[in-house]
Amino acid sequence: MKQLFNYAFIIFWIIEFFISSYNSVAEVYPSGDRRFKSDILLIVAHPDDETAIGSYLAKAIYDLNKKVAVIYITRGTGGGNSNGIEQSNALGLIREIEGREAVSKFGITNVWFLDGQDTPGQDVFHSLQNWGHGKILEQVIRIVRLTQSEVIISWLPGYVAGENHGDHQAAGVIATEAFDLSGNPTIFPTQIAMPREPQDISNFSEGLSAWQAKKIYYFSDASHPLQAPGPAFDMCEISTSKKIPYYRLAAELHLEHLTQADVSTIAQKSLQTGDFNNFKTLLSNFKLIFGKSLVKSNPDADVFDGIDSLPIAYQPQMDYQPETRSGFHLELGGAFSFYQDFWKVHALEHLGHLVSPEMEVAIGSYVHIPLLLVNGTSESMEICLVSQLPEGWQEVSGTDCYQLNPHQIFPVQTFFFASSQPQSEFCDLIWHALRKGKTVGEVRVKIIVREWTLPQ
Repeated sequence: MKQLFNYAFIIFWIIEFFISSYNSVAEVYPSGDRRFKSDILLIVAHPDDETAIGSYLAKAIYDLNKKVAVIYITRGTGGGNSNGIEQSNALGLIREIEGREAVSKFGITNVWFLDGQDTPGQDVFHSLQNWGHGKILEQVIRIVRLTQSEVIISWLPGYVAGENHGDHQAAGVIATEAFDLSGNPTIFPTQIAMPREPQDISNFSEGLSAWQAKKIYYFSDASHPLQAPGPAFDMCEISTSKKIPYYRLAAELHLEHLTQADVSTIAQKSLQTGDFNNFKTLLSNFKLIFGKSLVKSNPDADVFDGIDSLPIAYQPQMDYQPETRSGFHLELGGAFSFYQDFWKVHALEHLGHLVSPEMEVAIGSYVHIPLLLVNGTSESMEICLVSQLPEGWQEVSGTDCYQLNPHQIFPVQTFFFASSQPQSEFCDLIWHALRKGKTVGEVRVKIIVREWTLPQ
C-alpha cells in the first residue's frame, strides 16, 4: 500500500511539474516585444535623409511624445566624403555611425541599416535592381511588423526635377509596398508563422503578427515647391517643451553628418552665427505630402488625426489590370510609365497630378528619355517620330520610322546631349508621332539644365 502511495505521489509530482512548466511558458511567452512599438516608422535611403524632415520629427518626439523608429536602406557607400579620404565600404561604416549619433540626439534608438547598395543616379529601376527589390521589401515588412508602426513616412515615389535620387524614389516605392502588404499574412508567411519551440533554439519561423499601418506620408527632393495635400506644419513654430523653434532643434541632426558637407556645414554656420536664414531655405521644400489614410481623416489634417491605440484590419489594394488602349498612342515610357501604374494600384492617383513630366540634367550630359509607341488597333501601321529640341541640344537617336504590328507596344530609346550652357528656366523637349504625314500623337518633357546633377 505504501509503495502504491509512493507511485501515486511520483505521478502527481510529474503532472504538477508539467502543468507548472506549461503555465510558466504561457506567462513568459509574449505576443510581441513592446520595446520596438513605434508611432512613426521613417523609411529612407541614406544616413542624413532623416534631416529633411527633422523639424517635424522634433515636434512629434518632443511635443507629441511620439516614438520614432528609422530604417536606412543603405549605408551611403556611394556618397562623397567631405571630412576624410575614406570611401566605399569604409565610408559606409562612418556614415552608419553618423546616422546613429544624429538620431540619438532626438532619443531615437530603434534604428536599422539594411544592405541595399547606395546607387547614385536618377533611375529608380537601377536602384531597385541594385538593392534586390524583393530582399529589401521582405526586410522592411519584417520591421513594420516588429514595430507595429501607426504611420509610415518616406521619400516621394515619383520622378521630379531636383536631386531626384533613384534611391530616394526606390525607398518610397518599397515603403508604399510595405504599407500595403505587411497586413497580409500570406506575404512572407514565415515571418508570421509561430515558432515550434519558442523557448528553444534553431527556430526557422519568426512569430511576428501581420500588421496594417494606418497612414503613409511622403516628402520630396524636388528643387521647387510642390503644391501637394498634407498637414500644415510651421518649422518656425516654438516647441512647447524645448522653448526654441523646431528648425533650431532640427539643426542638431545635421551636425553629425560631417562627411556630407552640404548637410552639416550650413547648420554649423547657422548655430555659430545665429543666422538661420540659409538653413531655413534649405529645409523649405521638405513638406509632408499626404499619401493615404486607412482611418477617417482629411489629407490636410494632423498626422495623428483619427489614429488610436487599436489595430485595424488588413485592407487589400486593387490588383494590377493592364489598361486596354484603342487607337494609337505616343507615351512616355520607363519610370514615367511605371509610376502611372504604381500610383493607380496603390490608390495614390493624386500624386500623379503633383508635377507634369519634368527633368533636371547636367550641362552637356548624355540624356535618355524612353518612349512607348502603342498600337491599339488590329492593323499594322508605320509611325515616324520627329523630335523638337531646345536650343543647344543635340539628338543622338530617336527620330526614325517604326513599323508596328497589331496591338503592339514598342519601346523607343531616345538619346540626346544636353546643352553645354546652364538654364535658369524650364524648356520643353517635344516629340511628334506622324502617320502618313499627319500628327497622331505628341509628348513633351519639361527640362532644365544645371551645372551639376546626379547622373541620369
